[in-house]
Amino acid sequence: MLPSCLVLLPTLGLLGSHPSPLRPLADERTPGAIETADSSEPQGPDRIWVHADRLIVRPGEELENASLLIEDGVIVRVGPDVEAPEGARRIEGRVVCAGFVDGWSTLGIEPAGVRDQSALAATRSLDGFDPFRSPEDREIALRAGVTSERIQVGAIAAIGGIGSVVRTELGDRPEVVADEACVAATVGITRGGRAVGVFDRVSEVDRLVAQLQKGASYRKSELKYRDSLEEWQEAIAKKREELEDDFKKAKKKRDKDVAEAEEKGKEYKEKRYKEDKKPKKPRWDPNVEVLARVTDGEIPLAVEAHRVPELRGLLEKTTGFDRLRLVVLGGSEAGFLADELAERHIPVMLWPTPDRSGRPEMARASLELAGELAEAGVEVLIGSGGSANAGSLRLLAAAAVGHGLDRDAALSAITLGPARAFDVADRIGSLEPGKDADLLVLDGDPLDTTAPIRFVLSHGRVVVEP
Repeated sequence: MLPSCLVLLPTLGLLGSHPSPLRPLADERTPGAIETADSSEPQGPDRIWVHADRLIVRPGEELENASLLIEDGVIVRVGPDVEAPEGARRIEGRVVCAGFVDGWSTLGIEPAGVRDQSALAATRSLDGFDPFRSPEDREIALRAGVTSERIQVGAIAAIGGIGSVVRTELGDRPEVVADEACVAATVGITRGGRAVGVFDRVSEVDRLVAQLQKGASYRKSELKYRDSLEEWQEAIAKKREELEDDFKKAKKKRDKDVAEAEEKGKEYKEKRYKEDKKPKKPRWDPNVEVLARVTDGEIPLAVEAHRVPELRGLLEKTTGFDRLRLVVLGGSEAGFLADELAERHIPVMLWPTPDRSGRPEMARASLELAGELAEAGVEVLIGSGGSANAGSLRLLAAAAVGHGLDRDAALSAITLGPARAFDVADRIGSLEPGKDADLLVLDGDPLDTTAPIRFVLSHGRVVVEP
């Protein structure tokens, strides 16, 4: 795929994306120079001070000649007058921005897990994630600035289960940013080399919507059960109070009735207390419960769909789910429905590459699509599409810029945009106090692929340096 992109974009270079192997001298005030704390200093918070000529807080918001302070992996201060505390490690560079977020990745997932079509809504991607798999690809991704990615098992399944956002950093165990980032689904895609006919593609949309309807019905029955249970408990409590208040009267009356029955030689029959029937709890189904959470807006639904019939069907048949948060993956022909997507605030995650990988549903995809969607008001996200492309995320965003996408929108598409879409914007995606310190120090613009990435910090840890 990369050679094709390079042919279309001859000005983009990949070699420059790797840090220089040369370290600057300690007394030189060059971009990327480091000063380390004296080991004799008393132990305190792990602090790193980062200074940049241009600090990109978030796409469209920048500070000149500014710094940020990191304590124990979290950004605590950002601004032009943030000074380095004594003992802090110092890193300086020309440009600093948030680490890239790959919202469409399979890094760490076995190929069999990616192709697994038996996944269900409650299938957890974390259970199929191997942090030791493909260390070379992870290293490439890190050096290319990708600090987090959304992983997904069952990527071609009708419903692929629960995706997660994890950090790219190599380690003994995966560092999870969000274990429930989305529920994935697909409609009308090629599976196992077999294309799907037009009627079957439309039927797949119907089946997905039917599953969502099951989830919505389950949520309604759950809410009805809770209300009924509360009413039942209140009724029982009221009855108990009444019985306690009337106990003496009831006992006196019972004694009188027993005496009268004995005088008449009859058997006294106890009156049985009839308690209101307790409401029956809905039958628990883990898959339906997950879909209920999706329809209630607790978890986003990321659906890979490419052609107009599937996309139109998806938009039309989900209008009744008021709280559903939909994210379209692929969307090769989404330009024809840009106004509807913009009106419903549905982001589209693209894989802007001329490589169609033999998939007929992507035949009409174009590198201009990102710009066209953004111009219509659709939020554009960009993903690598898989582990083999993990290191090309910046190149893909640059390709989109070269074909009409605004530069700030392109940077957002690989930082704050996917972080928002998958509910991790409170932790990553921008450089603001309180967020995790996932950031890059570069020698130029983040989307200039000839500008080396000199430092990569993941949750405050320096994982790439010259």
